[in-house]
Amino acid sequence: MAASAPKIEARGGENRREALLDAAAAMFAAKGYDGTSIRDIAGAVGMLPGSLYYHFKSKEDLLIAVYRKGVARFEAAIDEALETTGGDPWQAIEAACAAHLSILLDGGDYARIVNPEFVRSFPGEMLPTLNAERDRYERHFEKLIAALPLPPETDRWLFKVALFGSLNWSQTWYRKGRYTPGDIAGAFIGMLRQKGA
Repeated sequence: MAASAPKIEARGGENRREALLDAAAAMFAAKGYDGTSIRDIAGAVGMLPGSLYYHFKSKEDLLIAVYRKGVARFEAAIDEALETTGGDPWQAIEAACAAHLSILLDGGDYARIVNPEFVRSFPGEMLPTLNAERDRYERHFEKLIAALPLPPETDRWLFKVALFGSLNWSQTWYRKGRYTPGDIAGAFIGMLRQKGA
């Protein structure tokens, strides 16, 4: 049976737009970009397909908006986490990693869509826009890594790549109960800190 987004009651322009984003995220995550139609998304929020174009020019624009909302969820979690670190660079990077993992591993539709493995299934012409959003997000981590007291010979770009690879790969093996996002972040940063010490 084909997956579908739940019916969402929404009134008002901004509410309708948010309902469309949530429905689109659910459908893209469940059925893929190619398997999801504008009719499916509009129907999930009780809207005629033509009315969706009042909010989004195309299915491509809708996907980009969904992706941006997904990235914004990660950014908001990181901003909130960094408020509690007191300026210590190692605590800051660990808090950012824990926040990243808390969104990535929550099983939500937006987290799935932002996942680099899932992004590869989108049309090639959209990738430059989506990659620019990803790069903007990663700059938060680049600033945190730049502040770390690492040996001068440390390649900070490789440090970032290793860190993101570890964080994002956890989505393939993570099961709730054994470790929390904070446990995983602490372990990863602990290992990288030992290597860089």
